[in-house]
Amino acid sequence: MSTTIEHYIDDARVSGGDHYQDVCNPATGEVTGRVALGSAETVDQAVAAARAAFPEWSETPPIRRARVLFRYLQLLQERKDDLARIITAEHGKVFTDAQGEVERGIDILEFACGIPHLLKGDHTDQVSRGIDNWTVRQPLGVVAGVTPFNFPVMVPMWMYPIAIAAGNTFVLKPSPTDPSASLFMAELLREAGLPKGVFNVVQGDKVAVDALLEHPHVKALSFVGSTPIAQYIYETGARHGKRVQGLGGAKNHMVVMPDADVEKTVDALMGAAYGSAGERCMAISVAVLVGDVADKVVQELARRAAELRITDGRDLKAEMGPIVSRAAHERITGHIQKGVDAGASLVVDGRGFKPTEAGLENGFWLGATLFDHVTPEMAIYREEIFGPVLACVRVPDFSEAVRLINEHEFGNGVSCFTRDGNIAREFSRRIEVGMVGINVPIPVPMAWHGFGGWKKSLFGDMHAYGSEGVRFYTKQKSIMQRWPESIEKGAEFAMPVAK
Repeated sequence: MSTTIEHYIDDARVSGGDHYQDVCNPATGEVTGRVALGSAETVDQAVAAARAAFPEWSETPPIRRARVLFRYLQLLQERKDDLARIITAEHGKVFTDAQGEVERGIDILEFACGIPHLLKGDHTDQVSRGIDNWTVRQPLGVVAGVTPFNFPVMVPMWMYPIAIAAGNTFVLKPSPTDPSASLFMAELLREAGLPKGVFNVVQGDKVAVDALLEHPHVKALSFVGSTPIAQYIYETGARHGKRVQGLGGAKNHMVVMPDADVEKTVDALMGAAYGSAGERCMAISVAVLVGDVADKVVQELARRAAELRITDGRDLKAEMGPIVSRAAHERITGHIQKGVDAGASLVVDGRGFKPTEAGLENGFWLGATLFDHVTPEMAIYREEIFGPVLACVRVPDFSEAVRLINEHEFGNGVSCFTRDGNIAREFSRRIEVGMVGINVPIPVPMAWHGFGGWKKSLFGDMHAYGSEGVRFYTKQKSIMQRWPESIEKGAEFAMPVAK
């Protein structure tokens, strides 16, 4: 039986919008719910609630805001498996991967609980005779987040815990593909004691996004998604005077040097390329194989890819689940055909995969796919596929591997597997990518370091979460102060200087 998934505004479930979109279980293809697609009026309602809550919440001492988040942290720890089950039911990723997503979101929440320290400003005594100068960081007001389907818990938690801890109020616009997690988090925040209107959810599509971008009372917007949409959001938001953080697409490479441990490298590639069906912005989608290591790596990858355990994510033995939607499945299989047409060697073709378990016949299934002899001119090398497709590119040496990666338009994440310390050092210094792993396949930074790429993988000046997130959700104010007893008589017409 399907349910209606609505908005959450001012601590209440709210209907709104004339249109609905089906929500499916990707493993079975069954429609499990209908999500409301909010209108501009729905966005107005949410922003009004957030705006009304802002004065009192922003004046609440940071330590008291942190205490609410500490209670939320406790509730999340108690209910994290319930949240993981919601993710698996609507996204399709395996349950253990969903648990890991929730845990990484909790990391950001724990960081945000330290907001009293993170908001400390700088102070200089006696900058001039009788004058002191200091800085404070103050909240922006109503801020918003537009988040993707692939991490319906973790990516929103890159945003709202820090924004709320800093004294802002928040409107979340999650993906309509897997929207239920947003309401679960909203209910837990209410149970933790977050005041009405501080956290709101508007379900929807482009209509809701454009309404947030154009709304005069939304001061900043964070986005994670594809590069064309990130650029659109950055340009539109900036045109409307907003601070924008737009995290875009990726084509993450892993360089495998001839001295790498082949077995451990293939382990890393399997998890990084096919985990979560490749639907991660940090998934490895290109293996750059240097020299004579190529044949050994491709041979072992082919064997392992053909043996991958693919089934319903609720099965604890599952290594990969279904593709998130029928439309995504069609898009990915179209990319595979492009690779075949371009002349790449299709070593493992996942298009014919069908699960053997009863009840999964209508799910959105695709097996692990492996290409060899891919060249930089091919679309499957240039374009983000966002699915379980790994392209192997062969290069003669380390310098060519670095050149290849640096010439790609995306610069999100990259990795190098080697036992050579000099190669590792040179790679980390010379590579033009925002997040780098040395023998780490998916180098997602921890909560206190911040997440973000280079080039067309990031639009805006600040990365997500960490100290960059605190800066994004606050504005600096400089204060200079002196008292009448220290003021010299007479008007001063020259530029003030230190005396």
